[in-house]
Amino acid sequence: MNKKQLRQQIKQRLLHMTKEERKKKETIIHDILFQQHLWQTAQVIGITISRQIEIDTKCIIERAWQEGKKVAIPKCDVTTKQMTFREIRSFQETGRSFFDLYEPIVEETREVQKDEIELLFVPGLAFVRKGYRLGYGAGYYDRYLVDFPNDTISLAYDCQIVSTLPVEQHDIPVQMIITNEGIVVCENE
Repeated sequence: MNKKQLRQQIKQRLLHMTKEERKKKETIIHDILFQQHLWQTAQVIGITISRQIEIDTKCIIERAWQEGKKVAIPKCDVTTKQMTFREIRSFQETGRSFFDLYEPIVEETREVQKDEIELLFVPGLAFVRKGYRLGYGAGYYDRYLVDFPNDTISLAYDCQIVSTLPVEQHDIPVQMIITNEGIVVCENE
């Protein structure tokens, strides 16, 4: 199965989940996350604002603010295909972009350097237990992760964990995946 077919298959799985099922699984994932040492010690997190089929990150962002953490969200540059993170202090400092993503409003936010982000949440559609992921296809995170020095984590519903993925040379695995069935610590050779 190629990447395009796999993306479609996983999107279908996610769309077939009921609201109740989604909420129940999200609550478990959030509970596990907030108990992690990685979460508790990180003062600056990098995270995207979730869209429909993704695990809700708005409550994670709100929890981070409540705990006094700094929150940085990505700003994508379509011309260079590069991504930077900018600190937001409220959702009012974001606007909708071309991919239907919420991005920081540049004039109202400051850029956060890579090494400042202590815990980076890496989105994806599908994951294998070794930490490799199938993203949405634009490659922004693959490029960003090349020299990212700190902790990486992904959140996924159990139906997003697959037995195999087409892994390419430039793919960089995350260190941990939290699912509603528990924690996957990714063992990378």
